[in-house]
This record gives sequence, C-alpha cells and structure tokens, in this order.
Amino acid sequence: MTDEQVRLVQESFDKVRPISEVAADLFYKRLFELDPSLRVMFKGDLKEQGKKLMSTLSFAVNGLAKLDSIVGAVEELGRRHVGYGVKTEHYATVGEALLWTLQQGLGDDFTSEVKFAWVEAYGLLAGVMQNATAEVA
Repeated sequence: MTDEQVRLVQESFDKVRPISEVAADLFYKRLFELDPSLRVMFKGDLKEQGKKLMSTLSFAVNGLAKLDSIVGAVEELGRRHVGYGVKTEHYATVGEALLWTLQQGLGDDFTSEVKFAWVEAYGLLAGVMQNATAEVA
C-alpha cells in the first residue's frame, strides 16, 4: 500500500468511528444477507461481536503505517478464525460486506480513491490471515 492509501483508509475510518455501533450492525446484516450460512458462526451477542469487530478494525487500520508491528497479531487472528469455521471463500464475502458498510457510513466521502485504498488494505490483511491459516489447515 502507498502512504496515500494508508492515509485515506485511516482518515475514512476516523469518520466511521463515531457511528461504530451502527456500522457494525450494518456490516453483520449485510454479511448475513450475502451468505446466510455464516450466521451460525456467531453464537454470542452480536452487539458484543460488533464491538470486537470495530476494535480489531481500529487496531489494523492504525497499524497500516507500521505493518510489521501488526503482522503477528493479524496472523494469529487468521489462525483463530480457522477454529470458528472460516474458509477461504468467506474472505471475499466479508470484504464485500465491509466495503458496502463503509459506503453506507461514509456516503459521498466513499470516493473511488477511498474504495480502492480499502480494497488494497483488506486484500493485504486478509492475505496475511489466509497465509497464516495454511499453517493450521
């Protein structure tokens, strides 16, 4: 990712933070619309899960500028997701739900440049997670 892409992701996420609870709710609703079979992976309270999602996104977004400092944690997240039943094909669905959620939350601020920066960020982080899952699977 370029420095400009990192900046775009971080600045756009800063705009989502104030509506994090709504954004998490939108994300899970969209995720389950895209693939209803994923609902069974979420056994607990979705509001609590949404807080975890936003916290994890915040950690990842904040770490994009110093990627080496978060790779280990992102790899561990990928390994943990194997235990939840996450498969390679689920990453595309999650990415689609994330982009849709960002578009809803950011409105006109979700420009093509911001979208592309998020596609790059998600692809990078999902790739790290998936590579780590190869060690577990």
